[in-house]
Amino acid sequence: MAELRFQRVLLKLGGESLAGEGGVGIDPKCAAEVAQKVLHVVNLGVQVAVVIGGGNLWRGMQNGMEHGMERVTADHMGMLATIMNSLALQDAFESAGMATRVMTGIEVRAVAEPYIQRRAIRHLEKGRIV
Repeated sequence: MAELRFQRVLLKLGGESLAGEGGVGIDPKCAAEVAQKVLHVVNLGVQVAVVIGGGNLWRGMQNGMEHGMERVTADHMGMLATIMNSLALQDAFESAGMATRVMTGIEVRAVAEPYIQRRAIRHLEKGRIV
């Protein structure tokens, strides 16, 4: 087998990748498809970190700010949407047999770890999806 060019990758996904045909919400089938593609990469021996957007659930500029919502409020709602998508991906990844950790810069300890770079790297080194 050929040597891998990269041992660790960061995958940036738009929230729409989870939305299915309707373009909004979370379709578990779409999350499962993403998980299978990531599993293929993991099985090659690559450490995978994923960053996902929240546009399938919330578009602050369109949904909120156009109608008078404060930017900070709209941004916070967007951050929460990304956490919701992260949890959907975590469920799909773990259903596919991959260990996963959700990490975030905002504090929601009941569902995600606080993002600390060294901890994220340690999770990756242990074979977990971050």
